[in-house]
Amino acid sequence: MRLPLIPPSKLTPEQAALYDDMKASISADYQGFISMCSDGSLTGPWNPWLHWPKVGKAAWELSKQLTATSTLPEECRQIAILVTGARFKAGYEVYAHVALAQKAAHLDDDVISAIIAGQRPSGLPRKQALAYDAAAALVSGGTMPELPFRLAREAFGADGVAELIFLVGMYSNVSMVLNGFDMGIPAPDRN
Repeated sequence: MRLPLIPPSKLTPEQAALYDDMKASISADYQGFISMCSDGSLTGPWNPWLHWPKVGKAAWELSKQLTATSTLPEECRQIAILVTGARFKAGYEVYAHVALAQKAAHLDDDVISAIIAGQRPSGLPRKQALAYDAAAALVSGGTMPELPFRLAREAFGADGVAELIFLVGMYSNVSMVLNGFDMGIPAPDRN
């Protein structure tokens, strides 16, 4: 880890306001993985966002907006996020979203395992398969090919395919932040 974790007592006023907003959502929405340490410091992408609160607040607001206004089925969201995290080998992102894929999206462990191995799981229901294909096409680089775009738009609508693209973009950014600052999987004894 290239950035020290910041205990709440060491936060600036600007960081503290962002911390309070993040902590409220983390407590409510992000269960099943370590996001907060026993001293109250935040790990994962939240720690770098706290170090640079002007950028962190914008990233956090986008993350909240993509969650609050989501029209995609949760299993499709988690598939797209796992495809993205696996593509960029973002350990914390994969770690956290495996837990969310199991708990919130009820995805089968074989499906999750295939995705994090970089493979398209066989037997996915149509919408989940289309979410996988669109996310995989996006993280491969270049312009998204017409066929996965068109099929995703037909399945999820114009707003849904836009959400899917923004979601993959957001989690590509999260992956880069996690990897750049070496925010790996936290040790259980740190919690």
